[in-house]
Amino acid sequence: MSPHRPLLRRLFPSPVLSITVVAFWMVMSFTFDVGQLLLGLLLGLVVPLFAARLDREFARIGTLRPVPRLVCTILWDILICNLRVAAQVLGPEDRLKPAFIWLPLDIGNIHGIAALTSFITLTPGTVSAALSEDRRHLLVHVLHLEDADALIAEIKSRYEAPLMEIFP
Repeated sequence: MSPHRPLLRRLFPSPVLSITVVAFWMVMSFTFDVGQLLLGLLLGLVVPLFAARLDREFARIGTLRPVPRLVCTILWDILICNLRVAAQVLGPEDRLKPAFIWLPLDIGNIHGIAALTSFITLTPGTVSAALSEDRRHLLVHVLHLEDADALIAEIKSRYEAPLMEIFP
């Protein structure tokens, strides 16, 4: 074992989290320039250091096969939901049916739950509001709710199922 391995592990406790932070920063910044990339890299270095001190439950990675499809699904959903929310906001206010729903969770890995809450919040029209103490239910606010069961099934199939493969 190299003598630098412990130092690298202390500096980069979770390379997957570092990459995720940088990727999300670049998506959220809406601009791709050197300054934003440097700031994203700095956050990708600092956030996992603090996260490692806060929670000793390290991410176990199962398979990364669902990642490309999951990324495409999220980007597509963000695009479609932006259009849908714009139409809803510009339309008659009395047509909106905001609601809170409790989403039952099958995923138990806290890192998978964190990713799920991020995906829900990144998708316009939905916000993750609370996680039950037993980590079995997630409270989600929806700007417009037609069918709670259909929304729950959609979130579980589009986001939770792939995340359960990634974070067993």
